[in-house]
Amino acid sequence: MPDHRIRKQIHLAAHFPGVNHHTVWTDPESGSQIDFESFVHLARTAERGLFDFFFLAEGLRLREHRERIHDLDVVGRPDTFTVLNALAGVTTRLGLAGTINTTFNEPFELAKQFGSLDHLSGGRAAWNAVTSSDAFTGENFRRGGYLEHAERYSRAAEVVDATRALWDSWPADALVVDRERGVFAQPAPTVHFNSDQFDIDGQFVLPRSPQGYPVQIQAGDSDEGREFAAAKADVIFSAHGELADGQRFYTDVKDRLAKYGRARDDLKILPAASFVLGDTPAEAQERARHLRRQQVTPQTAIAFLEQVWGRDLSAYDPDGPLPEIDPVENVNITRGRVRHAKDPRAIADAWRAKAEAEGLSIRDLIIATTARQQFVGTPRQVAADIDHYVQSDAADGFVLVPSLTPAGLDEFADRVVPELQALGSFRTEYTGATLRDHLGLRHPHHGTEGVRAS
Repeated sequence: MPDHRIRKQIHLAAHFPGVNHHTVWTDPESGSQIDFESFVHLARTAERGLFDFFFLAEGLRLREHRERIHDLDVVGRPDTFTVLNALAGVTTRLGLAGTINTTFNEPFELAKQFGSLDHLSGGRAAWNAVTSSDAFTGENFRRGGYLEHAERYSRAAEVVDATRALWDSWPADALVVDRERGVFAQPAPTVHFNSDQFDIDGQFVLPRSPQGYPVQIQAGDSDEGREFAAAKADVIFSAHGELADGQRFYTDVKDRLAKYGRARDDLKILPAASFVLGDTPAEAQERARHLRRQQVTPQTAIAFLEQVWGRDLSAYDPDGPLPEIDPVENVNITRGRVRHAKDPRAIADAWRAKAEAEGLSIRDLIIATTARQQFVGTPRQVAADIDHYVQSDAADGFVLVPSLTPAGLDEFADRVVPELQALGSFRTEYTGATLRDHLGLRHPHHGTEGVRAS
């Protein structure tokens, strides 16, 4: 029997699957990306499975490819705060995490929105702070794409600092209810915050929330992103899923924490991952192969290839060989998403070598090169693999991204979670009320509360 006393506990989050090449939106079992019941189903499944939090992405503009709205992105997404506040009313313990951009939002509105969510949910809010220097996305905003790429993390740090200054402006006992004397509250404290981009001199409208301030999530792999996470974040949403790569990333980021006076457990590293289950290993592998071909359609394969080649390749056969023509520099062929072709010629050469060595068609190559970390096997195998990653310090857990909306998480909650519990690596019940409790994170104000009665 494993020694449960020394096993790291696994943290799990449920990502509401967006409309992209990982989501099989054409499957007959796929539901709406907009109906509230889809969000409710996934959130309640995650809570039934004792997950730490529900994670909602956000898109600020529909993506375009070759000057047309991308066919995988036309469904859209309701407003993040509207969805999360509504989910707070139909869940009781599950954390509620929203992706909100620091480039196009102001500290006061962010502090008010996330502070409200934390109050209304009883301390279950989390903020995934992301940046954007993309002028295409910025066209939807008054100031457009004004922010230079090099400045995005500087602004992000200032936005986070400013929102925390607003949250921190109310002392723990600033709002006092004394019915005998008829005293309700002291005057609202004044906030003073000055930085390169912000000059705040006013009063915040909410007292301190149950968590002090929401759990801070950050995604980013650059050196700037890692440093920002080490300084500010409680959770980092990582792309490093492979074991050795994950271990290197884990060690690098955790080693940066000490310079900011933080302990290694103050930051949880949660890579994105998907899963495919079967009653036998062979069945799971066959399901995984079928799923990947559903995810990467012939049209999607050509679109990904065009991002690297910078050309219209619609005349090429997705099941045929790669083009013999060389790529051209065309940064606008895909807009609204991060292009992975920073050096198109080098990537094309690497892809040609891989395709020739392994006998891959265009579609086969894109399937191989765009796959995220995936756990494939029986429920017991998948549980053992996830546990191995966590116990080996390649991650503190995973953000699971199902391929179907909204029922894609059901099988994991019903079949894999009990196996994780049997290993002694996953909770059998929630033991705290807030998301910080679930994640084992310290309260930023040492357990002080925002409202008290005397």
